[in-house]
Amino acid sequence: MDRMAMAEKLRTLRLKSGKTQAEMAEILNVSVSSYNQYESGIKVPRDDVKVRIAEYFNRTVQYIFFS
Repeated sequence: MDRMAMAEKLRTLRLKSGKTQAEMAEILNVSVSSYNQYESGIKVPRDDVKVRIAEYFNRTVQYIFFS
């Protein structure tokens, strides 16, 4: 997994949706700090959070995290 590619996809998808990091954290039921770390490439979400992210953005887990 390329963490920087994942981080950029998350940021791009979030910005296109018009959401803030705090709003995404609330939607995903994670801390703002955790969500910020996902977008920074510091931390990779747990599998259940990956699924929630993919469902929210109507994308596959594969597309966001592994391509």
